[in-house]
Amino acid sequence: MEALLKKLKIEPYDITLYNRAFVHSSYAYEHDMIPDYERLEFLGDAVIELVVSDYLYNVQELEEGQMTRMRAAYVCESALYEYALSLNFSEYVKLGHGEEQSGGKFRKAILADVFEAFIGATYLDQGLDKVKEVIETVIVPMIESEDEYFFKDYKTMLQELVQIDQRVVVYELIKEIGPPHNKTFTVIVKVDGIKFGEGTAKSKKQAEQEAALDALKKQAK
Repeated sequence: MEALLKKLKIEPYDITLYNRAFVHSSYAYEHDMIPDYERLEFLGDAVIELVVSDYLYNVQELEEGQMTRMRAAYVCESALYEYALSLNFSEYVKLGHGEEQSGGKFRKAILADVFEAFIGATYLDQGLDKVKEVIETVIVPMIESEDEYFFKDYKTMLQELVQIDQRVVVYELIKEIGPPHNKTFTVIVKVDGIKFGEGTAKSKKQAEQEAALDALKKQAK
């Protein structure tokens, strides 16, 4: 943890906030229900959207549609996961035994949540200006590099692939688990009634994107 905070030039006032940001509910359950990261995640989600929106408005000077598209791209689950990996968050996340054994340290949904929680902790401990510094270090370089990785709209790509034959694409929500503030959605995509792909994410829209990507990968084989 010390190396991470030093890298981001954070001198903590309350180190317990940062420690909590890495505590998964499965670990909390196995350790006398200590606080987990879910409340910090909720806060961090809003703070990230605010700071990225502010950057796009004041620095990029884009039209509303462009800002909306870019914000969605750079705060989606896949993007948050990449930021967490770049900071080696998998080294710090604390999981219950079963979750860790099943590879939870590198699970996209968990690391994305942890990144949001870490930003929430930073906001509470250091304020908005420090959060802006962290986001300028981690997220802004990705925006300025115009990395197309985050801009891929897999649903559109799949639609364009199948519309040549005038086939019908339908997305179906097949599973929804977790409390209201922290749900996980599983969606399948069907083409002319046949299942082509499946995706799981923290939002229905992102789950649909993951399902479309799964379908595209299968078509490429």
